[in-house]
Amino acid sequence: QVQLVESGGGLVQAGGSLRLSCAASGRTFSSYAMGWFRQAPGKEREFVARITWNGGSTYYADSVKGRFTISRDNAKNTLYLQMGSLRPEDTAVYYCARKNMYATNFYSSRGYDVWGQGTQVTVSS
Repeated sequence: QVQLVESGGGLVQAGGSLRLSCAASGRTFSSYAMGWFRQAPGKEREFVARITWNGGSTYYADSVKGRFTISRDNAKNTLYLQMGSLRPEDTAVYYCARKNMYATNFYSSRGYDVWGQGTQVTVSS
């Protein structure tokens, strides 16, 4: 069974940067598109970014476009999210997830079938 483990969260001042990592177990990581989602207190989980299996295509939510970069290293079974110009409204628990191979809607959480436990990102003003 594939497992995903996020790391790299923490407390940062507005304008700062963080890099999140998501380590995947198993040998199928490179076969799947992956995504990052986030959930702030009292809000629904929202799409942040997605990357195809080979890293050839990426897609971002408008709220993070130009500030966040999703990438992956298939040799290391690791997904990344480089976050810059952080804002207080970026405060949330961030989750990495494996996209269901047959899902067509990549910005809905319903299209992802394996999730990590999440890592907290807090941006102070």
